[in-house]
Amino acid sequence: MGKLHNVCLAVMLIALKMLNLLIRLEGYYNGVGSLVPKLQYISEQEAIIRNITANSDLHKPVTTPPIDPVAINPYSELTSEAYLVDHYPVQECFLNANDSIKLPDIFAYPGLPQSMAAPQLGSYDLLGLRDDICWDRFGRLGPYGYGYEPDEGGLGLAEKSEKAGVSKIWKQQPKIDYRNVNWGEAQRRCYEKNKRRFEPEDDRPMSKASETNTIASRSDKPMKRVQRQAYILRAYTGYRWDDHQLLTMRAMITELALKSGGEYDVHLLVQVRDDSIPIWTDKDIYRRTVEENVPEEFWGITTLWSEELMRLYYPGPFPDNFENPSGSPIHGVYRGAHFPLFWFAQQHPEYDFYWNWEMDLRYTGHYYEFNKKVTAWAKEQPRKGLWERNTHYYIPNAHGNWTDFTKTVENQILESSETPVWGPVEFENSGIVPPSPESQPPRAWLEDNYDWGVGEDADYISFNPLFDPSKTNWVFRDDVDGFSTAYPIPPRRVAIITVARLSKKLLDIAHNETYQYRHTMFPEMWPPTIALHHGLKGVFAPHPLFFNRVWPVDYLNQVFNYPETPEESVFGFGEHNQLGSSFYYNAGFSGALWRRWLGYKENQEGGSWFELTNTGRMCLRSMLFHPIKNERGSAE
Repeated sequence: MGKLHNVCLAVMLIALKMLNLLIRLEGYYNGVGSLVPKLQYISEQEAIIRNITANSDLHKPVTTPPIDPVAINPYSELTSEAYLVDHYPVQECFLNANDSIKLPDIFAYPGLPQSMAAPQLGSYDLLGLRDDICWDRFGRLGPYGYGYEPDEGGLGLAEKSEKAGVSKIWKQQPKIDYRNVNWGEAQRRCYEKNKRRFEPEDDRPMSKASETNTIASRSDKPMKRVQRQAYILRAYTGYRWDDHQLLTMRAMITELALKSGGEYDVHLLVQVRDDSIPIWTDKDIYRRTVEENVPEEFWGITTLWSEELMRLYYPGPFPDNFENPSGSPIHGVYRGAHFPLFWFAQQHPEYDFYWNWEMDLRYTGHYYEFNKKVTAWAKEQPRKGLWERNTHYYIPNAHGNWTDFTKTVENQILESSETPVWGPVEFENSGIVPPSPESQPPRAWLEDNYDWGVGEDADYISFNPLFDPSKTNWVFRDDVDGFSTAYPIPPRRVAIITVARLSKKLLDIAHNETYQYRHTMFPEMWPPTIALHHGLKGVFAPHPLFFNRVWPVDYLNQVFNYPETPEESVFGFGEHNQLGSSFYYNAGFSGALWRRWLGYKENQEGGSWFELTNTGRMCLRSMLFHPIKNERGSAE
């Protein structure tokens, strides 16, 4: 009877889990008419658990926001007294050469739609991201041309949109005519105004007497150099540009490069698919290729490359391939997508960090806030247990706070027979670039009190876990070239989706490993493996991830973090579990939710009539979406 009871109990638990997974989350679609202050907000999951009936007001056709939108300014630190003690002030940048067109603000609502679903993986609070505001499409994209007509310099796109309360945005933010904006020139002007902020102290000119009293009084005090970062988007000839993409690009350049006083440069790295085009020997052909494949406003930020250039820059042979399941050539963009990034970093050594971004990423929140908070959090992460923590999705409802999670992982390390990663990983090989002495741990693992690495910039920041592919059946886990097959395959780490922030240090090592030793791996595996081999600091940033359905917390933790077999890993045959998420390489929910947020119908749901007869247009928290393969649907 005992065994039968246990079997029945197990069956009941499985049935309950499956029942929960059938509960579709609908609170994402509650609109601006349902906004409440965060203190009054109850997540949809909590409402389900507590059996709370949805607020009846949500079913009334009230589209007018009860809260006014506010401008969001994540740059306040740059004007603070504490910052100006040891930094040069930011010089204001503009969209045009005579400094008459000011940079736009973007607007969010200081509240949340009642019963909107909460993230099930990751955390706003942990990373320091605001979780008390939400973004509608007009406040987020309107300042970049969404919602007003082309004859005013906008892009339209909102002809059939629900618009209640939108006039309050235009009262605070004048409409900008974007027809003649040259983003490359705008970035260069901004950098020139602010370049003293980025120069080593010895290279800076003396302060002028005309400086403000604040700075003049400290002219004898060394000022801290601000690091510069390249934000690189990868496109290709023949890429189909949509007006929605223009809005995203304008947002990135404004929020990252111009409003920060030149901390970033946004670049388009465009692959020329036809290797026969002589872009390297004819400037006119180079120019014409740019002009035929990139919108005019972005010509000045575009760099071309080709697979032929990569074959010249990183010539073969790359011997001793362990496995090539795709059968693709090593310099092809499928297996060699990292080569142009390495090449770009060598051509542009002026940056400290390089963001490898993708054209099918979208973010509802403020780009500068996201980048600043993620990198600051990663900088404070200690090295002890870091690579082991990186393999997990952080689930606050399962793990508790970050300290609890850190202790849990430490206990798992101590109970395991595996040696924790501590400095450069040693392995049998036929030669690699020697790891730097600086990457050696200052003390033994057991003697470290989570001190080593705190305050150290991360060399690699990923947005999905950094997992060990040998413990999964991920299809490209053995796609390794140049390491002698006379030795065991090297230890490796992978982050699905090549999106990451990489340091100049890491990219220089990667360039040398690739050029001198002919080492390479599949693109999602090679840069994080460089960090592993050379004792660099690699960090997975657990940003908030959302799902289209309810996951029981313990079951979510088991499926995503503790698969019973390698075949069940969510990075292998178990990746179907990712389809309903907001961020994965093939997540279906991501694009569906994004198009609904833009006001379009998706699978015969949503659209303008739905918004007008319910609670208005959607208002989402800051969310990172991938992939967005198309942005247009039916607005009917």
